[in-house]
Amino acid sequence: MVRHSFRSLSVRNFRYFTLGQVLSVTCGSMMFVAQDWLVLSMSGDSAQTLGLVTALQFAPVLLCSLYAGRLADRYDKRALLVLANIAAGTLALLMGLLLLSGAEQLWHVYVFALALGTVNAVETPARMSFVSEMVGPDLLPNASAMSAAYFNVARIAGPAIAGVAISGFGVVSVVLLNAVSYVATVTALLVMRPHELQRPEVRAHDAKVSDGLRYLAGRPDLVLPLVLVACVGLLGFNFQLVLPLLAKTVFHTGSASFGMLTTALAAGSLAAAFVTAGRSGRPSHRLVLGAALAFAAVETAAGLVTGYAAALVLLGATGFAAAYFAQAANHRIQLGSDPQYRGRVMALYFLIFQGSTPVGALICGWIADHWGVRVVLWGGGLASLVVTVVLVFVSAAYRLELADAARPKEPGQDRPDRPGEEYKTRASTG
Repeated sequence: MVRHSFRSLSVRNFRYFTLGQVLSVTCGSMMFVAQDWLVLSMSGDSAQTLGLVTALQFAPVLLCSLYAGRLADRYDKRALLVLANIAAGTLALLMGLLLLSGAEQLWHVYVFALALGTVNAVETPARMSFVSEMVGPDLLPNASAMSAAYFNVARIAGPAIAGVAISGFGVVSVVLLNAVSYVATVTALLVMRPHELQRPEVRAHDAKVSDGLRYLAGRPDLVLPLVLVACVGLLGFNFQLVLPLLAKTVFHTGSASFGMLTTALAAGSLAAAFVTAGRSGRPSHRLVLGAALAFAAVETAAGLVTGYAAALVLLGATGFAAAYFAQAANHRIQLGSDPQYRGRVMALYFLIFQGSTPVGALICGWIADHWGVRVVLWGGGLASLVVTVVLVFVSAAYRLELADAARPKEPGQDRPDRPGEEYKTRASTG
C-alpha cells in the first residue's frame, strides 16, 4: 500500500523535481510567515494592512494567469520554470539585503509582495501542467497527490521552523534562507532528462486564451468545479490572513504559537494528500461537492471554538477537508482536459482558486477589523456551505449534460464542433 502511494516517485525526473520543491517550498512557507509577522509588527497589528499585502501578493493572478497558461502551452515548461525560480530567488535576496540594511518600510513589502506574486502567477500554471509531462496520464493523480503532500510537508515544517528562527535570529534570516533555497529548485530542473518528458505531439504554437475559454464553454463537467472553486476560494480560503490574526488578537501568543496554528492546518492537509495518493481515476462531481460540504462544516466549527487546543484540532480537520476538496477539484479538471488545452485550463483553475484571494483578503480584513477574526472564519464556512448547497441542486439539474461531457468520445462519432474534440478523436483512433 505504501509503495503504491509513492509509485510516481519511480520516475527519475519527477523524483528530482520533488526533491528540489520540498526544500524550496519549505523555505517559501517560512518566508510567508516572516512576511506576515513583519507586516503586523510594522503596522500595529492592522488586519487591513495585512489584507492589502495579501491582496497585492495574489492580485497578479487576476492579470497574468491566463496569459501564463498560454505561455505554458506554447513554450517549454521546464525553461519557463527555471526562469521563474531564478527571478523569485533574486527578489528574495534583494528583500533580505534591504532588511539587513535596516531601511525597510511598509511600501517596500508592498512592492516585494506584488513582484513575487507576478512571478508566481507565471510559474504556477507551468508547474501544474508540467507534472503530466514528467509522469504521463496514468500516474498523474498519484503525482498530483505527491505534489500536494510535499507542499503540505513544507507547510508543516516551514511555519514551525520560521517561528523559532524569527524569535532567535529575526525575520531577515528566514528571507535570506528562502533566497538560497531556489538554487535547489533550479538545479533539479536542469539535471532532468528532457527526452524522458512526455510532451504533446503537437505543441500549440498559436495558442490563444480565447480558444481555451471556448473549449471550456462546451465542458459543463469542467465549469461546475471551477465555479465551486471560485466561490469556496473567495469565501473560505483566507487562512493566510486569518491565522496570524488568530494568534495575535484572539489567543495573544507569539510567533512560535502562530507557527503551530499554521502547522495544524498543514498537518490535516498532508493527511488528505496521502489519502488521495491512491486515487487512480477522475473523481465524480458528487465527490467534489461532498468534499466542499465537509470543508464548509468544519471551518464553521473552527471559527466557533474558543480554546487554543480546540482550535488546533479543528484547524487540522479544516486543513484535511480543504486539501481533499482542492485535490478532488484539481483532479476532475486536469484529468478531464485535453492535453493541448491543459496549460490554459489549469491557468484558469489557478486564477480562480488564487485570484479570489485578493478580493477575499480585502473583504475579510475589513470584517476582522470591525467584528473580529472569528467572524471571518465561521462566516466564511457558512457562506461556503450555502453556495455548495445551491450548486448541489444546479448539478442535479444538469446531471445529464455532466454525464455526457464526461463520457469518452468513440471513433466514428460526429465531427467535432468545439476546440479540442478533433484532437481527442484522432488520439482515440491512433
